[in-house]
Amino acid sequence: MRNHLTIIILILWSPILMCAQENHERGARSGPASPKIIELSIPAGTPLPVVLDKEVRIKKVGQEIHGKIAEPVFVFDKLVVPAGSDVVGKVTRIGGVPALKRTYAALNSDFSPVRDVEITFTQIILSGGNEIPLHTRVSRAPQGILEFATATEPKNGSKSDKQNAAVKLASEKVSDKKQEVNREWNLAKEQIAAPGKMHRLKRILITELPVHPQYIEAGTRFNAELLDSLNFGTENKSAEQLRMIGTAPAAGSIVHARLETPLSSATVQKGESIEAVMTEPLITDNQLILPEGTLLNGTVLQVRPARRLHRNGQLRIIFREIVPPDSAEQKIEGSLEGVEASNDANLSLDSEGGAKATTPKTRYLTTGLTLALAAASFAPDSDAGSSGESVLEIGSQGATGASGFRIVGFAIGLLVHSRPLASGFGAYGAGKSIYSNFLSRGHEVVYAKDSAMAIGFGSRVSTAQKTSIQH
Repeated sequence: MRNHLTIIILILWSPILMCAQENHERGARSGPASPKIIELSIPAGTPLPVVLDKEVRIKKVGQEIHGKIAEPVFVFDKLVVPAGSDVVGKVTRIGGVPALKRTYAALNSDFSPVRDVEITFTQIILSGGNEIPLHTRVSRAPQGILEFATATEPKNGSKSDKQNAAVKLASEKVSDKKQEVNREWNLAKEQIAAPGKMHRLKRILITELPVHPQYIEAGTRFNAELLDSLNFGTENKSAEQLRMIGTAPAAGSIVHARLETPLSSATVQKGESIEAVMTEPLITDNQLILPEGTLLNGTVLQVRPARRLHRNGQLRIIFREIVPPDSAEQKIEGSLEGVEASNDANLSLDSEGGAKATTPKTRYLTTGLTLALAAASFAPDSDAGSSGESVLEIGSQGATGASGFRIVGFAIGLLVHSRPLASGFGAYGAGKSIYSNFLSRGHEVVYAKDSAMAIGFGSRVSTAQKTSIQH
């Protein structure tokens, strides 16, 4: 009898217990519900984005380097280091050049190969004059611009006018947000005096000389990894200010993030886990939704490595989970909206955040020119002068030599009036151009560690949806 009574009580209480459990889980997902003291500290290992504000000619170890903070630095929801803050550093080491690299450079008419230069940043100067000492390890960051994916327009007749209007409105809102993020991203660049055309031309000509000085250009970006934490005190947050933390972000929201997992289409595998961390808070209607430091967990959705015949690599990633500090994770749908990649990466994004390395169309022009010069070197000149060569032919030999060995080849082509030599230069230059532009392996899609990204959120993904996606 007592056992039957126990069973009846459990049956009556089970709905109440399940409801209490659901309320507990809902409360955990809604974020912190009590006041909290936030430590405003940038932990060791965090890379500070720095951009040089003026050109530097490398002379000696110990020379001073100046730069600016390229992007605003936040802790939780507070701006602690504004973009444009001055940064001071110095050259700590100028490396030697390996013999093999020096020999290869010499064969390409470069007797001043680029040396490995190490620098460090030692101080931040805030707008109020407050000087903050730094202890950093510095590495080069991607030297590109933030590129946003272009939304695909819906096909005519595929949806009703009402649906098309809704899609257009949502697209306009996302476009506005992209422009806002882009303006923030380029804030520091506006403070850098861009070199004029004549200055750039002068630098190009200098680098083409067999012996030339080494420069670090204005606008060069670095990641200054903190070796010691930076503390900015504490801040009290009320329960009202924290109540929305951990809720799913609205569709169309775009956040800044830093990639924690380096990726390359040459090595990464489909299904591999990736991780990024938000570098700026997401605030909606003056309410904090996701603080700085929120983790974004994702996966590699598609990958194709570069192949021979200059076929380029492809890479698509997706984010499916956010983990705010001290809050439960949320299932989301996030895609890559923008990424800062090297200029020579020739990277393009599609409307779903997939990346593909592209090849400049100038390869057809450059290869055509080298082929034309090679053909000219084999063709006899019918208007030969008294020496057996016309001025045009001598100029052609110089240009043919340059196509294979740059300035040294050009000089040899002019001074040594030898058709076989010019033909050899031309054949070498044409073969090198054809191989590098059409036969060699294509370019990989590479996202270095600490690459800056813009990630857009879509609709929230339920557990059932997640299962269907994975299968």
